[in-house]
Amino acid sequence: MDEAYRKLVEKVNKYNPQCDWDLLSKAYKVSREAHDGQNRISGEPYIMHPLGVAHILAELELDCESLVAGLLHDVIEDTSYSYEEIKNMFGEQVALLVDGVTKLGKIPYTTKEEQQVENLRKMFLAMAKDIRVILIKLADRLHNMRTLKSVPEEKQREKARETLEVFAPLAHRLGIFKVKWELEDLSLRYLDPIAYYEIVESIAEKRQEREAYLKSIIDTISNRLKELKIQGQIDGRAKHFYSIYRKMYAQGKNIEEIYDLFAVRVIVNSVKDCYGVLGMVHELYKPIPGRFKDYIAMPKPNMYQSLHSTVIGPAGKPFEIQIRTWDMHRIAEYGIAAHWKYKEGKTGTSDLDSKLAWVRQLLEIQRDLTDAEEFMQTLKIDLFADEVFVFTPKGDVINLPAGSTPIDFAYTIHSAVGNRMMGAKVNGKIVPIEYVLKNGDIIEILTSATVHGPSKDWLKIAKTSQARNKINQWFKKENREENVSRGKELIEKELKKTGFTHNQLFKSEWIEIVLKKYSFQSLDDLYASVGYGGIAASKVVGRLREEYRKATKTEAVEPAHEEINTVFKSKKRRQNNNGIIVKGIENCLVRLSRCCNPVPGDEIVGYITRGRGVSVHRKDCSNVKVDDNERNRLIEVAWESAQNASYLSDVQILANDRGGLLVEVTNSVADSKIPLKAMNARTSKEKIVIINLTLEITDTEQLDKIIKKLRKINGVFGVNRSRQ
Repeated sequence: MDEAYRKLVEKVNKYNPQCDWDLLSKAYKVSREAHDGQNRISGEPYIMHPLGVAHILAELELDCESLVAGLLHDVIEDTSYSYEEIKNMFGEQVALLVDGVTKLGKIPYTTKEEQQVENLRKMFLAMAKDIRVILIKLADRLHNMRTLKSVPEEKQREKARETLEVFAPLAHRLGIFKVKWELEDLSLRYLDPIAYYEIVESIAEKRQEREAYLKSIIDTISNRLKELKIQGQIDGRAKHFYSIYRKMYAQGKNIEEIYDLFAVRVIVNSVKDCYGVLGMVHELYKPIPGRFKDYIAMPKPNMYQSLHSTVIGPAGKPFEIQIRTWDMHRIAEYGIAAHWKYKEGKTGTSDLDSKLAWVRQLLEIQRDLTDAEEFMQTLKIDLFADEVFVFTPKGDVINLPAGSTPIDFAYTIHSAVGNRMMGAKVNGKIVPIEYVLKNGDIIEILTSATVHGPSKDWLKIAKTSQARNKINQWFKKENREENVSRGKELIEKELKKTGFTHNQLFKSEWIEIVLKKYSFQSLDDLYASVGYGGIAASKVVGRLREEYRKATKTEAVEPAHEEINTVFKSKKRRQNNNGIIVKGIENCLVRLSRCCNPVPGDEIVGYITRGRGVSVHRKDCSNVKVDDNERNRLIEVAWESAQNASYLSDVQILANDRGGLLVEVTNSVADSKIPLKAMNARTSKEKIVIINLTLEITDTEQLDKIIKKLRKINGVFGVNRSRQ
């Protein structure tokens, strides 16, 4: 362990000899003592994890405070140390960094998704104050992914999926491609191990052939550089595994059918040399039309700069060439971390602050988002969407998510421009406001002399959360009194539906909990948000009902809806012939919905149909996402254990087309002793086989086992339960 710390010191000393060694040593000792007696799942001492995180931060050449926080990042969460103790021992900056990485583990949440979102909110809040928070979090996640082998399989997939959906795209947004690529490859290893090892083995098998191919290209380009007297470094590599996997999945091809697996990188001393090399390469090799991108003239929002071109190489094999300067290369590898000033007394630059404006925008937007699912959707659009580059009439480059409209462009320029917008011109021609912007478009916003404000319909058209947020802000300010009044009406309607009175639920202490939960300053702010659609009345009343139940310590009696009384007479729980209990109702017609095929073990909900009893759906079924007016039709249902009961479940398999596939699928089902009731198979134009099976199973455990077995079949890359 001390050897690992010594190597950390050596690594840091190479780039930052001015580091506060006493502080770093103190952090290591405190972390080692705090985690003494704790082991990771693998059995190794826990201190190896914070040391591993610190090593990754040192590879990114971060400052001394970041390394100290990396060593201490789990101390507040997993040991007896408090925030105040860390602050007193290591200073406020280190304490803030450690606290920013610490999860909100002790706060109860209604769903796991909600807990994940609240942890992300906290992380972004800390990140807006100090970008080093996310760099430490990425290092933490990378080390956890490197050591995920000892974790149970279900946890491996859960962590890998979260990494692929949140942390790898964050590394991309920050330009830290070195970390991003490793996170993606490690995630793929656990999410689709068969595909991962197939790619690894295929690339390893053809290593000599690939190296000979790349050497011929590198030698040719190197000789031409000498003739042109341009100094540069050339190297070649295979694309990382996840990039190959995505291409295989998108194109429905085997790895043998993908030719542009290689990238050649040329690093030179100046921008002028970059364009000189590009011209030379296009003379040597024929460029593929539409496959050239100039990220030097138009850098990505994560500061990435490079010239990209795909050309036809020797023997007709395409390859990608990337051309950049040494400064650009450093930013391409380390992104935002390359801009961090580790020298004493410097904590970044105004240039760095401007590059992080998107973090603050995200923070402003998320304050208005109270729904966990909506927050995650916004996060994915803002951080992870493809990009489109457009121009102002003066020639300034504006970067927007793909699919953006003139509305998004207008509000990106300024909220006043958006609020006065009457129309737009693209490339000199008037276009409708729902026009989808394309790369290279020149946008001119037509405005009125007076502020007339946006239309409600714009919320459906705008792509960026920044634009939607500014439109919502307009309606909040302009129609506050009307929104408060409407919000009160909607809350009262919801109370009548549930059968509770205002006096029963609107206790001051419960209201405070709800206001704090959804970040409102006053009750009127809550009413206003309900009035303009920011939060559903059912969500507010639902929260208050939870507090009511907690306070009374008994389950609140749910008043029966009139329609329920007319269809069902009895009020006792009883199992019906489908193995379903309907809360508070006996002898009613119950049917399992075919749109999602629920089986024992699934979380389920009932929907009261008109004249056809209760239809039972899985909770995640799209058909039970009802609006506020229909919410009173939902009713609690549960499985009651029934021996020898069986249920039909639909499973869909996606696979690459090959001989013998259907035989292996049917054999796998037969070996599992699961009755196969129906099978349908077809092949798409992309040579992807889509197989739909109807199986007779007893519970979700049996279904999960057969799904895992089917996923192991060679060529299969997706197996899921079918749903609408």
